[in-house]
Amino acid sequence: MRVAFFTETFLPKVDGIVTVTCLLLDHLAKRGVESVIVAPTRGIEVYNQTRVIAVPNMSFPLYPEVRIGPPTPNTYNQLKAFKPDIAHYIHPVLTGIPGMLMARLMNIPMVTSFHLDVSRIAHHYHMGFIEPLTDLMTRIVFNAADASLAPSKLIQRDMENIGVTNVRLWKRGVDAEKFNPRYRNADMRNLLSDGHPEDTLLLYVGRVSSEKQIDQIRTVLEQVPGTRLAVVGDGPAREDLKKYFAGMPATFVGYLKGQALSEAYASADMFVFPSALETFGLVVVEAMAAGLPVVSSRVGGVRDVVQEGVTGYTFDVNDVAAMVEGVRQVAQSRERINAMGHAARAFAETQTWEAMMDEVIDLYAELITSRRSEATISA
Repeated sequence: MRVAFFTETFLPKVDGIVTVTCLLLDHLAKRGVESVIVAPTRGIEVYNQTRVIAVPNMSFPLYPEVRIGPPTPNTYNQLKAFKPDIAHYIHPVLTGIPGMLMARLMNIPMVTSFHLDVSRIAHHYHMGFIEPLTDLMTRIVFNAADASLAPSKLIQRDMENIGVTNVRLWKRGVDAEKFNPRYRNADMRNLLSDGHPEDTLLLYVGRVSSEKQIDQIRTVLEQVPGTRLAVVGDGPAREDLKKYFAGMPATFVGYLKGQALSEAYASADMFVFPSALETFGLVVVEAMAAGLPVVSSRVGGVRDVVQEGVTGYTFDVNDVAAMVEGVRQVAQSRERINAMGHAARAFAETQTWEAMMDEVIDLYAELITSRRSEATISA
């Protein structure tokens, strides 16, 4: 089996989309599936066993770390030489939509996967007037594929409600070895707590930007005694947030990776996630794997993984009072934090990436077989 990927974002940028894409490419290599990926990137020629076909690109003005660019006739020539059996589009836009035309020319089946909720982003930034257009484009583009993949039941329902058909569920997993309570580290806890390890340590991990609504956690610090916040990550809102939290028990650690990130998760007491926009929220299940109870807004796949009162608490977006109460409930005692953390870890151990990725390979095989059968009948 040969799979061609088209993505709008790739290494060296690191975010949730890139993480999931790389995990899938890793799994395909492990299963002996050949792949190439078409992406607007610079300096990356190979990832694991996957050749990278770079398209001409430029920096996106609103987010300079993002590169954008369309494929070219040379892209098509390289793709055709690879002879893919199927094409997978990671939320097709400027790179992916022309790539779908290439798949049509090669008469191979197509899979699209949903990774970016443009409508909710528009609504968050008070641009709701463009939602009908974004919904229309999503319906047209995703229905042009043979099957689509949604990361959560919430997104699956949203896609079906705007008219996208044949939407399958591609849930997210977690590396329970990488994110593990055994990485708990006194030095890391001391760093995260700014020298106050005895406090109840709340953790946020992810992009530091306005839609993540980290500012709302200040109310928790004000109303729940003995709590302290550590923010791991970077982004355009970091400096403004540091000013907003000045004088509060909050520490901005910056971007962490590898073992340092594993230690950061495991060394906190609970994960707090007030985000307004997510398609899944990988960091939530990563925190659970590290043994942390979760208090999160009901976005993306959160309701698929958090069991109320057992592994954490959820709240409606912008319901700050409910977030405060959720933290208060978890923080009642060290015994309660530990019990909920153990339950979170037990659930996360059932959410393996291997099983999730094998389901995607099964879908590829199904669509390839179906297309070949249709070709045989036509002949």
